[in-house]
Amino acid sequence: MTGKLLHLAANIVHAQASVTQMSPDQIELTLLKTFTALQKMQNAEERGIQMDPSTSVEGLQGGNQSPGRMNPMDSIGKDAVVCLECGIHMRQLTSKHLSTHGITPREYKKKWGFPLKQALSAKSLTRARSKAAKKKGLPQNLMKFLEDRKTQKGNENNRPAVESSIQTGHGRDKNRQVKQKPDPGITA
Repeated sequence: MTGKLLHLAANIVHAQASVTQMSPDQIELTLLKTFTALQKMQNAEERGIQMDPSTSVEGLQGGNQSPGRMNPMDSIGKDAVVCLECGIHMRQLTSKHLSTHGITPREYKKKWGFPLKQALSAKSLTRARSKAAKKKGLPQNLMKFLEDRKTQKGNENNRPAVESSIQTGHGRDKNRQVKQKPDPGITA
């Protein structure tokens, strides 16, 4: 969908540039602003927000503070997380959304100073996922799996090298006969 929005924004700016004289910097800035405005309007439409003509695009962000001036840790709220790149409110910042800004979640976290293990989702969503995992017994199962894996690795280090090469298939068995395929040119 981003490609369609970019194409639409380019057409709008092209029409404006054909009527008014604009420098390359003005064209770039206008294209960026137009694309951002279209993206915010599309997001408002997807969330079902009614827009009236008096509503500015900045009003759709849900706050008067620009995303660049917001404290990064304040951007993660109880029911929504604010994208610090564009100011859109969501329940979770997905890698797909961040790719529209040309960055990965890891780059986003480094840029804005988040710990790399920080979830980019609303606190209520993170809490709900945690409860669901605990209800399914995930923490206990994970601990059991990690302990089993640790003991298996300890046992693998004590095995002789010959035995491990047979199990992994890296050693060659000299007694094994190799079946030869019949020559396709010879018919019976």
